[in-house]
Amino acid sequence: MIHLFRDAGKRVFHWKPRLKRLPPFLVLFFLCGAAAFGQDLVRLTPDDAVDLAIKNNLSLESARANLDVKKRKSDLVWNEFLPTVGVQGTLMRDNWAATTQGIDFSASPLPKPYSIELPQWHVNGALSVSYNFSFALIKGIESIKLDYQAGLMGLEKARLQMERDVRKTYNQILLLQRNAGLLRESFANAERRAATAEANYHAGLAPRLTWLQARVSAENMKPTINETENNLKSLLANFAMTLGLPLDTRFELVPVEEGDFYIPLDVAELISRAASGKPDIMELQSQIRYLASARKARAIQLYTPYLNLSWSLSSTFTQDPFKESWLTADNWNKGGNFSITLGLSLNSLFPFTKEGQGLKDLDANAQSMNIGLAQAIQGAELEVYTKVNSLEKTRTTAEAQRLTVDMAEQSYHLTEEAYRAGLQDFLEVQNAELSLSQAKLQLLTQQFNYLNDLIDLEYAVGVPFGTLSSRNKTGN
Repeated sequence: MIHLFRDAGKRVFHWKPRLKRLPPFLVLFFLCGAAAFGQDLVRLTPDDAVDLAIKNNLSLESARANLDVKKRKSDLVWNEFLPTVGVQGTLMRDNWAATTQGIDFSASPLPKPYSIELPQWHVNGALSVSYNFSFALIKGIESIKLDYQAGLMGLEKARLQMERDVRKTYNQILLLQRNAGLLRESFANAERRAATAEANYHAGLAPRLTWLQARVSAENMKPTINETENNLKSLLANFAMTLGLPLDTRFELVPVEEGDFYIPLDVAELISRAASGKPDIMELQSQIRYLASARKARAIQLYTPYLNLSWSLSSTFTQDPFKESWLTADNWNKGGNFSITLGLSLNSLFPFTKEGQGLKDLDANAQSMNIGLAQAIQGAELEVYTKVNSLEKTRTTAEAQRLTVDMAEQSYHLTEEAYRAGLQDFLEVQNAELSLSQAKLQLLTQQFNYLNDLIDLEYAVGVPFGTLSSRNKTGN
């Protein structure tokens, strides 16, 4: 494949003097392609990739925004005890003019009736302060803080899921790159054999059929190589999007540390830790605590009396506000009151009312969440048990596969030597090489499967990623 790229590069260089004769949009296309080809590599370790995803991923950014709302409520929870203060001013106009009538007894010599037209415009100002107290407020503060704690657990779970997926995708990219490398290596060998067969044919040392078989074998490998590289490009684009980078970012991934990766695992200990440490379970537990607190707060609000303290002050301008002076005290009519109210909702005392049914709905939700928690714990135990068995199966398979690779290498080298000596036909060499490539790929796949299963197990147990694999380095 390398020589194909080199040929393409020569063609581009050969076409460069002709760019001036191309249409402007084609010139721009070639320049953008050249810029993309010259883009710097982004060198990443698994930890670097995780840091980028946590910093730039949009789904985590959305979760952080939702958590900020809950944090603000938790930080300002004391405002539940603040009174409600309001001020208002009203300008009104009567639809019809009104008059007031009376008798002026000061008139001489006889009392004289009079009629006064009242102003149609009125101005009113009011100030009110109201405070509601219920024992549910105290429990509600606890509920708000628990809601924030549940939000923290939700964000932490999303972060850990992101880290798990990024690490597994990182390993999957490495596996595909290694697979593509093996395919290119096999293709190079096939090209070499085809060239040798062609030379032997022209020298009269081999039939034309052998040359054609070698050529067809090499050509048949190209679709598989192209498909593998295409899958690798798609996976790299998805990986870049997860990290918040442009889709055409070119990566240089640092290979994972070489080693057997096969470590002893205590199933009982891991199951015990998963029952309380798995992020999904911890999130459910925090949500159940919040729901229980919210249910208690609602019950206190319904079944205990509430106290309301209210004070208001109002003042109405009795004259025409557009003609008379606002600064004259006699033109204002003052009012207001202070009240203390003690009340209790009677609807909550009957289970068939909306309030009573609301409590039953909360109880049903709590029961459902507790059942879900029990199922999650059982699922975590089963997941740990299954993963440990899968890891053990992968370990034994890989050990056997190593022996297969060794034998396949010996078989391939011996067959190729026999082919050069004229003792084996080309088909035998092809089959030996295919067996070797398949054996290497199977061993490589088992190694990466082990790594990804170990990542899943660390998430299920609720330990930092790398905790279990570090035992292989320390020998514990």
